[in-house]
Amino acid sequence: MDTGSYYEPRGAHRYRPTPHAGGAWDPAEQHFSPLGGLITHALERHPAAAPERGMALSRISFDILGRLALDECEIRVESVRPGRTIELLEAVVLIADRPVVRARAWLLAHGDTAAVAGGGPEPLTPPDGLASWSLADQWPGGYIASVDIRPVGTPRPGRTAAWVRTPLDLVAGEASGPLASYVALVDTANGIAVRQPPTKWMFPNVDLTLHLHRQPEGPWTGLDTTVVFGAGGHGTTSSVLHDVAGPVGYAQQMLTVRPL
Repeated sequence: MDTGSYYEPRGAHRYRPTPHAGGAWDPAEQHFSPLGGLITHALERHPAAAPERGMALSRISFDILGRLALDECEIRVESVRPGRTIELLEAVVLIADRPVVRARAWLLAHGDTAAVAGGGPEPLTPPDGLASWSLADQWPGGYIASVDIRPVGTPRPGRTAAWVRTPLDLVAGEASGPLASYVALVDTANGIAVRQPPTKWMFPNVDLTLHLHRQPEGPWTGLDTTVVFGAGGHGTTSSVLHDVAGPVGYAQQMLTVRPL
């Protein structure tokens, strides 16, 4: 792997994943984490998200429709609910002309609410000085091999807090904003607090939804994660999202749980 990015641009709205984007369940598929960042990158490049409009992507929901082959993809973005203070964008990812991800994002107008801000959980212990934690013996794939994971305290089955960072660019030759770079690491949550070994059980997520009360800053993505398995083949991965300044919002993932 001589590339320094997860994706390479291949023309208007088209991107080719590098081996660093390889998935944890199947290295021949894309890990959703960098793909989620790439979709956010595409949403931020839509005219509705231009900085001069004073709007922020405050909720992003991703529905994973099928296999994410490690192949070139196209991302189409459109506004489905225009507005001056609230706007809804939709993105569709296609691989081989087949939709594989649909995402919707609410843009909300900025406002000064500093006088009433509060109510979030306590910040995580900062990542500086924490030891790195290799998950390569538990999870295969180029993506997991590319990230620096630093747990806060001792990881436990179904419960882990950790910081995640990558030295790689999201897209080669294209500057990505702090939000896209941050989101590109959030889907790591489902792999840091596993309840059962992934060599015996499968628990892939079929979606990812982020609610943000503050725009995050990098380079670290903090994940305070809890995984729950129900008795009927379903589960949830829930994370409080942090940057080094404190909490920024929440992420939820729906899991399909089944034995290998």
